[in-house]
Amino acid sequence: MIEAAQFVEAARRRGFSWYAGVPCSFLTPFINYVLQDPSLHYISAANEGDAVALIAGVALGARAGERGVTMMQNSGLGNAVSPLTSLTWTFRLPQLLIVTWRGEPGVADEPQHALMGPITPALLETMEVAWEPFPTDAEAVEAALERAVAHMDKTGRPYALVMRKGSVAPYPLAETKAPRRAACVARTQWRGAPEDGLPSRRDALERVIAHTPADATVVLASTGFCGRELYALDDRPNQLYMVGSMGCVMPLALGLSLVRPDLNVVAIDGDGAALMRMGAFATLGAYGRGNLAHLLLDNGVHDSTGGQATVSSHVSFAAIAAACGYESAIEGDDLAVVDTLLAQPGHDGAAGGPRFARLTIRRGTADGLPRPTITPADVKARLMRHIGAA
Repeated sequence: MIEAAQFVEAARRRGFSWYAGVPCSFLTPFINYVLQDPSLHYISAANEGDAVALIAGVALGARAGERGVTMMQNSGLGNAVSPLTSLTWTFRLPQLLIVTWRGEPGVADEPQHALMGPITPALLETMEVAWEPFPTDAEAVEAALERAVAHMDKTGRPYALVMRKGSVAPYPLAETKAPRRAACVARTQWRGAPEDGLPSRRDALERVIAHTPADATVVLASTGFCGRELYALDDRPNQLYMVGSMGCVMPLALGLSLVRPDLNVVAIDGDGAALMRMGAFATLGAYGRGNLAHLLLDNGVHDSTGGQATVSSHVSFAAIAAACGYESAIEGDDLAVVDTLLAQPGHDGAAGGPRFARLTIRRGTADGLPRPTITPADVKARLMRHIGAA
């Protein structure tokens, strides 16, 4: 058994200062320690996949050797499969994973861990996540972290430490307060336009490009036609086109905006993606800062898979964003909502809260929409060079 400080301080010396995750009783000492150190950062994610995407955003923008840790119970690997296989693996965005081993063979545990426990090592290996047991001797901590960092630097991919019960001694938690912001008032800007009178995705993306100069802004586009159409309009070095990891653009943008308060970050979302991970609205509202803008383009369908309807017509996304603590929230069917969102100057990254806009757009996409010819890893590397990331 080790003390929380023995691991966290050794990790700090290697640049690990950002932590995100979902609690597990095995992880309690770590979370309590990090929460009470003002020079470390802990973000409580709505689910484990969001935490992986958030720390991927930290990796995307980190400078001066900053690194991130994602912590989860092994049951949460189910929630993290998508970003681990189609975000961190595909874009080569490394992070240290601490995964607790509930249901380890031979150790009595709850029935819900009866399957995940035995398959945890095989699941990590299937996802090509290198792993080793979490160190339980203080003298083994340094070597374990050296192996993790070497793997991350060589491959650009995550490395996992699998933690058994009783690996870390208890660490008490003094009273802490969750981040909280007062709800803003959601605004609307509806014209009541018919379907053929709605703006197109292209119209909206042209406005985004006009408001996002490459020298001071990063634009992250959600998976599907959103990223493809942005690429077709103007393939700029300050843009990243997500593939897979549906719904993860919100936490990815949050991680980037937190580690880089000097940048304005714009996350372009879709209705299907936002519905998939609505818990991320609460995380952005609680932790997001004034340098983060969240634009949702809502055409009411899963456009890239044939136009199957989503349930977005029943949802006021602006009301949700307002209730979750965004600084401002607007929705409508007029392109002016994009101007309203992005014409506001970005705040100092340490002040204010994130801003939200939902624009209803018409369905359909122009024929012959190209796919990016630049690979995801190259798009990431180009963006990192552009913003001066490590």
